Amino acid sequence: MSSYNINVALIGNPNTGKTSVFNELTGLNQQVGNYPGITVEKKIGFCKLTSKIKANILDLPGTYSLNASSIDENVVIELLLNKNDKLYPDVALVVTDVENLKRNLLLFTQIKDLEIPTILVINMADRMKFKGISLDIPYLEEQFKTKIALISTRKGNGIEELKELIINYKSLSTEPCLNASSIDPDYFETLQKTFPTQLLYKLWLVITQDVNFLNLERNEIQNSYTKSHSDLKRLQQKETIKRYQFINDILKVGHKIDSSIAKDFRSKLDRVLTHRVWGYCLFFAILFFIFQSIFEWSKIPMEFIDTTFADLSVLASESLPSGVLTNLISQGIIPGIGGILIFIPQIAFLFLFISVLEESGYMSRVVFLMDKLMRKFGLSGKSVVPLISGTACAIPAIMATRNIENWKERLITILVTPFTTCSARLPVYAIIIALVIPDTRVFGVFNLQGLTLMLLYLLGFGMAIFSAYILNKVLKIKGKTFFVVEMPNYKLPMFKNVAINVIEKTRSFIFGAGKIILAISIVLWFLASYGPGKKFNDAEAIITAENTNSTVSKLEFKDKVAAYKLENSYIGIMGKAIEPAISPLGYDWKIGIAIISSFAAREVFVGTLATIYSVGDNDNDNTIKNKMGAEINPETGAKIFNFATGISLLLFYAFAMQCASTLAITKKETNTWKWPLAQLVFMSGLAYIVALIAFQILK
Repeated sequence: MSSYNINVALIGNPNTGKTSVFNELTGLNQQVGNYPGITVEKKIGFCKLTSKIKANILDLPGTYSLNASSIDENVVIELLLNKNDKLYPDVALVVTDVENLKRNLLLFTQIKDLEIPTILVINMADRMKFKGISLDIPYLEEQFKTKIALISTRKGNGIEELKELIINYKSLSTEPCLNASSIDPDYFETLQKTFPTQLLYKLWLVITQDVNFLNLERNEIQNSYTKSHSDLKRLQQKETIKRYQFINDILKVGHKIDSSIAKDFRSKLDRVLTHRVWGYCLFFAILFFIFQSIFEWSKIPMEFIDTTFADLSVLASESLPSGVLTNLISQGIIPGIGGILIFIPQIAFLFLFISVLEESGYMSRVVFLMDKLMRKFGLSGKSVVPLISGTACAIPAIMATRNIENWKERLITILVTPFTTCSARLPVYAIIIALVIPDTRVFGVFNLQGLTLMLLYLLGFGMAIFSAYILNKVLKIKGKTFFVVEMPNYKLPMFKNVAINVIEKTRSFIFGAGKIILAISIVLWFLASYGPGKKFNDAEAIITAENTNSTVSKLEFKDKVAAYKLENSYIGIMGKAIEPAISPLGYDWKIGIAIISSFAAREVFVGTLATIYSVGDNDNDNTIKNKMGAEINPETGAKIFNFATGISLLLFYAFAMQCASTLAITKKETNTWKWPLAQLVFMSGLAYIVALIAFQILK
C-alpha cells in the first residue's frame, strides 16, 4: 500500500478540550498561520498514524453551531461546504465535553448532515465517575450512526483508539441524523427538485449563511428560493428545536447521571471568584503574584544569558581575524541578538502564567467578572478577551476581536488594545526597571521592581479602558450587543498543553523578533561604524590635537577616539539631528536612535542600545545592563539612565504605538488607513506629553 495523507478537521464548541486533543495528536509538530485573505488564525498539525499513513490535522475555530454569527465561525462553514478547498476534511472529529454533551451534540448533528465522515469524540471521560455519569456507547453509536471515541486528554486515554478510527474513516456511515426536508417539506422539496445533484442541507446553509460556496451560484439560489429574514429565522429555530428533540430522545437512554454520587465544588468556588468584591481582590492578588514572580524567578537565568553573550562577544573579537566582518559579529550581531535573548526567561514565565490561567478555567471567570466593569466604558466582557490576549501580543489580540458582532464595540476594542502591555514591552520595562528601580523589598516581602512592573501593566490597561470611554462618547455608531460567556469546569492545567503553549509562543516571539533585530543590528552597526567627511576619518588626529597639553593613557585615548567617531558617524549625525526634540524628555541622541528603530518592534530598543554601545567599545566583557548603567552625559557628568529619565522612558513605552505590525493589522481589520494613523498620532503624542511632564517634574 502506498503512503497517503488524511485531512482531519477538529471541530467543537469552545472549552470542550479541542486544543488538548490537537496537542495529543500532534505534539510540537504544529504550524500557525492565517486563512488566505483573512486574519483568522489557523493551526495545522501533523500526526503519523502508521508507517505509511499520516494525518494533516486542522484545528478550526470554536463554534457552537453552523448558524454563524462571527467571522471565525464562517471559516468553519466555508471549509465544510467547499470540496475544492485543499484542506477539505476526509473526516471530521467533533470534540464534545462529557458534562455538556447535550449542547455539544447540536453541532455534531449539523456536521453529520453534511454527509462528511464524522467521529464523535467525547472528551474528559476521567470526570464521569466524579460527576456520576454513565454512557451506553454502543447505543449512542447506533443512534447517531457514527463511531465514538471516549477519551481523556488529561490521562492520555483513548488516543490510540481515536487514531484507529481516523485510519478507518472510510467505513464510517455518512447517513444524516435529521431529514432536512422535515423543517419545511414544501419549500425543501422545491429546492431539491431545482438542484437535484446538490446536498439538501448544504443548500439550506447557503441560503441562511453569509458564506462563500464555490460549487453553487449563490445569487441564483437566493434570488429564486429565498424567504424573508423573519421566515428564515423561524425555520432556523424550528431546525434547532427538532435537533434537540432528536438529541434528548437518545440521551434519555444512552446518557445517565446519578447526582447522589456526584461531587461538585464548582458553584461554591464560582461564588468567591466572581464575587463583586472578593473576585476583584483575588484577581489583583493573582496579578501581583505573577509580576513578583517574573522578576524573582528570572534573575539567575537572565544574568547567565547576559554574561554568556558578553563573553561570546569577547571570544569572537579575540579569536577571529581582525577586520570588518569580526567587528560586525562582535559589535553588531552578537550584542543585538543578546539584547533580546536575555529576556527569554521573563517572556516564558509570562506565557506560563497566562497558559495556566486559561487551562484552569479561571480566565473565563475573569472575562465574566470584568464584563460588569467594562459596560460602564462602552464595552462588554467580549472585549476583555482581546485586552487580556494583548499581554502576549497585540496582533492576535486585534484578530480576536472578530468574535465581537457589534462594529462599534469591535472598532473601539481594536483601537485601545495596543495600550495593553504586550510581551514586546517587557524587555524595555525589565532593563529600565533594573537600572532605575532599587532591587529592594517593601515591608520585607514585596519586590519593588515587581511592584513597578505590575503598576505599568495596570497603567496600560487603565488607559485602554479610559480611551474606550472617550471613544464610546465620540464615535457616533449605533449598536447593541448582549454578552454571553461559557463557564468551563475548573481543572488542573495539563502540563503538556502548558508546555506546548509556552514553547510555541516563546519560540514565535524570539524568532519573529530575532529576524527584525538581526537586520536592524547589521544596519545600525554599519551606520555607527562609518561616517562622512574629515571629522570621522581624521578622528585620531583631531583627538590628538585636542589633548596635546594633557597626559592621556592609551586606553583613555582609544575611548575618546571611539566616542568621537560614534558622534560623527552616520547614526551619530542622525541622532544629533533629533536630539533637540527628545532632550526635554531626558534622552540623549543614542536613546533617540533606539526609539526610532523600535518603531519596527518595541523590543528592538534594547538590542539597538546594545549594538550602539558595543561599537568601538574597548571593554567588551561588560554586560548590556552594565553598559547602559555606566553611560554618562558628557556635558553634566551625570548618568544618562537616572530615575527621572528611566520613569520618562517607562511611561513613553507604556503609551507609544511602536509596532509597525500592529498598525498593519489594524489597517487590515478596519479596511482603511484612517484608524491606524489615528492610533499612531494619538498614542505617540500622548506618550511624548506624559514622558515630558514626568521628566520635568522628577529631574
